[in-house]
Amino acid sequence: MAKLLIFVTIVSLLPLLGSSFSSENHTDRRILVLLDDFAIKSSHSIFFKSLQTRGFELDFKLADDPKLSLQRYGQYLYGGLILFSPTIERFGGSVDLAAVLDFVDSGHDLIVAAAASASDLIRDIATECGVEFDEDPAAMVIDHTSYAVSKTEGDHTLIASDDFIQSEVILGRKILEVPVLFQGVGHTLNPANNLVLKVLSASPSAYSANPKNKLSTPPSLTGSAISLVSVVQARNNARILISGSLSLFSNRLFRSGVQKAGSSTKFEKSGNEQFVTELSKWVFHERGHLKAVNVRHNKVGETDEPAIYRINDDLEYSVEIYEWSGTSWVPYMADDVQVQFYMMSPYVLKTLSTDQKGLFFTSFKVPDVYGVFQFKVEYQRLGYTSLSLSKQIPVRPFRHNEYERFIPTAFPYYGSSFTMMAGFFLFTIVYLYNK
Repeated sequence: MAKLLIFVTIVSLLPLLGSSFSSENHTDRRILVLLDDFAIKSSHSIFFKSLQTRGFELDFKLADDPKLSLQRYGQYLYGGLILFSPTIERFGGSVDLAAVLDFVDSGHDLIVAAAASASDLIRDIATECGVEFDEDPAAMVIDHTSYAVSKTEGDHTLIASDDFIQSEVILGRKILEVPVLFQGVGHTLNPANNLVLKVLSASPSAYSANPKNKLSTPPSLTGSAISLVSVVQARNNARILISGSLSLFSNRLFRSGVQKAGSSTKFEKSGNEQFVTELSKWVFHERGHLKAVNVRHNKVGETDEPAIYRINDDLEYSVEIYEWSGTSWVPYMADDVQVQFYMMSPYVLKTLSTDQKGLFFTSFKVPDVYGVFQFKVEYQRLGYTSLSLSKQIPVRPFRHNEYERFIPTAFPYYGSSFTMMAGFFLFTIVYLYNK
């Protein structure tokens, strides 16, 4: 009876075990979306539909759902997390600040959208990612020069910004020419964190303050130091998007026309949809994602990888690098990939040549120093995942029977030795037989 009970228990758990140990590819395509209100699902439906069209499976839940969980049986259930819950004070279930940070530390991606009066929880998450929102909980970004023209004058908190980061890999090859509408809170970057980048900046005339109050003191955040949207690529290649505006992703601003103050050009549709779509492709590794395979090294003229090299050997090094295009892996094109032959410091630094088909290669002579070396490729380029490759190999000196028998540079010494012997022989003859 006990054995039967154990068998029934195991069979009942099989579906759960199967779902928890699902394939990595399936998990990477699942995204958990935490909302303040399910109304956001319809008010931001264009953005969500673009993700679903690209093959992502979205799981919508309220941020205070008591059953929330990011992992099960030690395995993460999602490849990405979207926080569209700027006012949440505490997540439900097992999700908290530490769980979100662990999720990113495990190499997963995150999108955080804040708003005016963002909660301390959202601000703490942003701070841990390297950005600081304005301390005033009611502050918004105001710009009396680069605001969006509307029928009502308003308080100039609806900004038309076109100060984008100049990076094709982050914002796509198609140049973004239409201003983006932004209404929300600004933030600054932590100067000690060199992993965070401004993607959309405020104009020099912008400042952060409470639009309902008169300014009694100069605002703490002003000008181009204000970032509206920022991104982070962690050292483990996890990617994070932090926006000071939830409405940036909304259908209303996607479909809204835009005219920047002081400009006579009016666009029928804002650049929000293109901006957010291209940015989300980068965040979820649909662009700028590299992988390296088939790292090889061998002596010139050979194909097998040796266990040890000798000083002054001629060797070849090669690696294949590919970039994810969104649907398949394609050869990566670059001319700045370098390899180091490293022991305490690089003895050899070579730029790799490429055949334009993904293969990067070079050849060089092993330095006249023996010890334990490494082939190292440390590739970091703006917007791309970093590559860190290393292979260890020992280098030995010449054996006693591998040195050259006669060294050309020593010929003068050889000549002097034989000359001395010949002279001694002649001296002996003369000394013995001369009367």
